[in-house]
Amino acid sequence: MVDSGSLFERAVSAPPVPRGLPLVIALTGFTDAGAAVSQLIEYLRDDLESFPLAVFDNDILLDFRARRPIVSFDGDRLTDYQPSRLELSFARDAMGQPFLMLTGYEPDFAWEAFSRAVLGLAAEYGVSTVTWINSIPMPVPHTRPIGTTVSGTRAELTAAHSVWRPHTQVPGTVAHLLEFRLAQTETPVAGFVLLVPHYLGDTEYPAATLAALDSISAATGLVFDGDDLRAQNKQFLTRVEQQVGESDDLTRMLHGLEERYDAYMAGSTSATPMVHTGDLPSADELAAELERFLASRPSGDEDKRPGTLG
Repeated sequence: MVDSGSLFERAVSAPPVPRGLPLVIALTGFTDAGAAVSQLIEYLRDDLESFPLAVFDNDILLDFRARRPIVSFDGDRLTDYQPSRLELSFARDAMGQPFLMLTGYEPDFAWEAFSRAVLGLAAEYGVSTVTWINSIPMPVPHTRPIGTTVSGTRAELTAAHSVWRPHTQVPGTVAHLLEFRLAQTETPVAGFVLLVPHYLGDTEYPAATLAALDSISAATGLVFDGDDLRAQNKQFLTRVEQQVGESDDLTRMLHGLEERYDAYMAGSTSATPMVHTGDLPSADELAAELERFLASRPSGDEDKRPGTLG
């Protein structure tokens, strides 16, 4: 059995941390539709004031051959090595409100030991709530708000924000395990799974990250400045709308998704369940149609070549 205390090292210059702060968890792993989680991590680490408290050991938790580190090569020598990072940090939001965040990769190994370590740190800092974010592809249109499925022990958040409440089994993530263990200790915990349009699942979709920040705000009261993301999303949607508007097939596909989504959200007894795609195209079919359409564009139009949705 792996000793949970050996999984991380304390940061030498860690600042004093008040007790009772909310903890936000964002871990990349099994699914990250729209790159919502990876973009969220980048925002939290780069756009906010933050200080590492505990750095987890890659040699114990990470499969390097599955997720290789980045090495920079310059002519005839190596100039940089960038290992993956999994760390607990102290941060402040746009209003200066303090919180804790656990960000980085989902561990490949020692999930139970990792969960014990995280629960121990949560108890040590006396966290008030825990909120985690994930994203999955769903047959929903990009012309509608991104919905969420909310799990955990905070019934008020589920009632207010969970648009899809399935009774099913899914492949577990370490965030699921953390939620399960935290609930056993009666720690207030909520998991927000973003329902991202499946045909945009392999892109960096700024709206998904904005939805992640909105979910965290709803759960914690933290405030984030999303102006840059909103500007990026406006440009992204302009490209998508242009591509869809110039293809009859894509337009019909989008209208079908919109009709099915609106019927589901209206609670119609005749509405087809959100996850039943029926005669709607799959993500691969949508992507293939986009690629065929873009490939037919005249050369030299750099904004309309395959891959511009990213």
